[in-house]
Amino acid sequence: MDKNSVTRTNIIGAGEVGSAISVDMDKNSVYQTNSFYWNTKGSDFLGAIVLPFYGAFVSEEKCQLFGDVSGKKMLEIGCGNGQSLQYHGERKASELWAVDISEQQLEKAKHHLTACGLSAKLICSPMEEECGIPTDYFDFVYSIYAIGWTTDLEGTFDRIASYLKKDGVFIFSWSHPIHKCVVAENDLLAFKKCYFDESWYSVSLDEGALTLSDRKLSTYVNALAKAGFVIEEMIEESDDEILQSQDDNNDFAKKAKMLPVTFVIKARKR
Repeated sequence: MDKNSVTRTNIIGAGEVGSAISVDMDKNSVYQTNSFYWNTKGSDFLGAIVLPFYGAFVSEEKCQLFGDVSGKKMLEIGCGNGQSLQYHGERKASELWAVDISEQQLEKAKHHLTACGLSAKLICSPMEEECGIPTDYFDFVYSIYAIGWTTDLEGTFDRIASYLKKDGVFIFSWSHPIHKCVVAENDLLAFKKCYFDESWYSVSLDEGALTLSDRKLSTYVNALAKAGFVIEEMIEESDDEILQSQDDNNDFAKKAKMLPVTFVIKARKR
């Protein structure tokens, strides 16, 4: 194993992914690597990371963070193939918008929404960049397991705040940073990474590669405050009903009973 390799947990919510290689953060290189993965290897259906699920073992049906979205203008950051847009469209949101780094995922989203009798304004761009999204316009901005891909967290949160109306709501989920530090080993949970390590790394996954950083929970909270958000609710607990429905031999479910694997934050623009 390379001396810069360490074991990391899967960024898409389950299992272990073997070794990860530390890399220097170059924004354009990150864009190229990650967009190539989602264009070529991205899953057709992402399961637990599309609404009504916020990630492994956490659901909107239990949390009820959005409430009634009928007549609301919605913007999704990192929409993938459009499943979460469908969720809000079927609940009578008045406008659906989305930005994603992958042209292929957006094409899938377009076809999927059309088949569902829905439409959305879809924009191909990194979430950090200016891309023509209107400001002071949306009632909700949300992101299901996508915010963590940003190369500029504070800048991304500033942009999201600018998209929202006053008192607009931002809801996002991501892999819990504690989950990213702990791996299952011989029926025990073992720390394999320092919680405070926010360095960038590349990891092999599904015959492709992805580049990301594991940020501390405080990094997200402080960036939200700096962008002018007030946190209204945060969820770390796994849903007991979902956990109980899992196979007794599901090691990931066993891990989720011991520590949080997903976190969700609901914040409001001041």
